Amino acid sequence: GPAPRVPLRALLRALNALLRQRRHRAALAAIKGFRNGAVYGAKIRAPHALVMTFLFRSGSLREKLKSIAQATYTHSRNLAYFVFTYKGLMALQSWLQGKKIPFHSFLAACIGGWLVFGENNPVNSQIVMYLLSRILFGLSRLAVEKGYVPQPKQDPFPLVAALVWGTVLWLFEYHRQTLQPSLQASMTYLYDDSNVWHDISDFLIYNKKPASE
Repeated sequence: GPAPRVPLRALLRALNALLRQRRHRAALAAIKGFRNGAVYGAKIRAPHALVMTFLFRSGSLREKLKSIAQATYTHSRNLAYFVFTYKGLMALQSWLQGKKIPFHSFLAACIGGWLVFGENNPVNSQIVMYLLSRILFGLSRLAVEKGYVPQPKQDPFPLVAALVWGTVLWLFEYHRQTLQPSLQASMTYLYDDSNVWHDISDFLIYNKKPASE
């Protein structure tokens, strides 16, 4: 005969009981990390891809939507894979050594970064560069906290801002091929396209005249 149906309420009770068991906590944390990585990656990438695609990318609406979907999927998938890999490796190292030490975090993330973000594509490149800038700030603050670098007498941020903007505009003007394509597109819009106009329509209303004119 047909298999007996399991009531939904009973199934939910069994799942909740499983989720409360400490012995499965590490595996369940990796699974939830996968879920959170997928959701966060989609939430971060979709609006960014939407804006950048419609501002700077040419092509049909179908091609633009496909590009947005592909970038969102890649970001979401990679972040999910990375969080799952990292948490899994952290649990494995703690189990093998009987305790958690700081090096576990570095090693697990190195392996995850190599496996998941090692392919040099636009999405991975943006994520790695985003993290690199924050790492530099974080390491600078850590060096001051640990006493390796003396506490600045004045806020160093104005000097950092000046050097960053000075360097990026020098690179854009004279070595722009070294900059990431999306940054090149943004800076072209700001600094090159503002040098070109024909009348009030493409001076104030449009950046460039519509093709039909």
